[in-house]
Amino acid sequence: MKPRSGTVQPPRFVPAATVKVPRFVLAARATALLWVLVALGLLVPDGIAEPGTALAFGVLVCIGELAHRGGEAAPLGTAGALAYALLGHCGGVPTTHGVAQVVVVSAGGSALGMLARRSRPSSDRCARRVLTVGFAAVLFQPAYNSGVVDDWVGHGGLYALFLAVLLALTGLCEAVLAAALLAARTGHPYGPLLREELRGLRGIGSAVCASGVVMALAVGVVGLWALPVFCVPLLLTQLSFRRYGEVRDTYRQTIASLARATEIAGYTRPGHAHRVAALSAAVGREMGLSGDEVTVLEYAALMHDIGQLSLVDPVPAGATASLPAAEQRRIALLGGAVVRQTGVVADVAVVVERQADPYREQPLTARIVRTVNAYDDLSGECGGGLGGPLSALERLRLGTGRDYQSEVVESLARVVARGVALPPPG
Repeated sequence: MKPRSGTVQPPRFVPAATVKVPRFVLAARATALLWVLVALGLLVPDGIAEPGTALAFGVLVCIGELAHRGGEAAPLGTAGALAYALLGHCGGVPTTHGVAQVVVVSAGGSALGMLARRSRPSSDRCARRVLTVGFAAVLFQPAYNSGVVDDWVGHGGLYALFLAVLLALTGLCEAVLAAALLAARTGHPYGPLLREELRGLRGIGSAVCASGVVMALAVGVVGLWALPVFCVPLLLTQLSFRRYGEVRDTYRQTIASLARATEIAGYTRPGHAHRVAALSAAVGREMGLSGDEVTVLEYAALMHDIGQLSLVDPVPAGATASLPAAEQRRIALLGGAVVRQTGVVADVAVVVERQADPYREQPLTARIVRTVNAYDDLSGECGGGLGGPLSALERLRLGTGRDYQSEVVESLARVVARGVALPPPG
């Protein structure tokens, strides 16, 4: 039964097997699959144009997929696919492949790479690859094959600028699509997700686009021998991203292990730190924080109670929200001192130290941790049923203007209303 307007649903743990795929995600996958099937149908009657060139770029995309692991960036495969979409000459000879062949070669190389490494493919990532590469091909191939590019742009510096503009539009298309897919899956606001994707274009996104342009220009002049020259540095970049991802995962696991110290010692309820971290990250995204700010927020939320280890007598259920303000500040300062000793970035320690300050003097991240921590303490105190979250939110609203920022409380209410996958209450 649909809840009444204004009713807040309690946070719940959603098993992965029961999560339904949103309609927009299904529509994106279906569109990408349909595009590949139509491209195959168009390609079969006439066959493959320049099969050697198609094979070389297909192998390049396949190698990029073989080197890809998990959610890391895959610059080699993406740059190779984009370069083929924007390829007009090969060794000084005009090419004749069109949009359909670009889509088939890109999708085929990706599929072969995924099958070769025997890992479950990411349907969302495959759909994004097909749609964005197809978008770039639609912008370039018809105009080039019809002679419009030669007549209007030529083959000098203006041609390189033209390719850069097309890549910028393709990057924008990819960011819009990626943010829409993530918003559909998570329920987070689309605006902050799009801003985060656009920020990413300034980093690895712009490097991949630039590599695609330069690769297409180089192959146009010297032929397919340019591909190995670009393949090696891009492959090394991809391997560096993998190492970075492994270090980042280890770093987070270390912080999560430190956060459990208060639970093992009996100072806080089981799962408290992880619930506060999950809700804080969701509230941060709701309020438009960047990816780096959300990461700092999550780490600080995991370690926000570490200062309780200095207490001789544990606080009942670890609910520091009920302590006097001076005692809360003392615990927060002790926690910040511990965090600084662990080698975690200083921004995390600042959030931990200032979570008990008057909220008007706090940075936004500390306001979020303070509010979410109080919410988890109060909802646990009231029990795990429907009355717990509702009562906790009402008490937080009563404290706005004095202890909590109203915008943070209302963002938390929206996050709770949507439902968040959380560890079960202890």
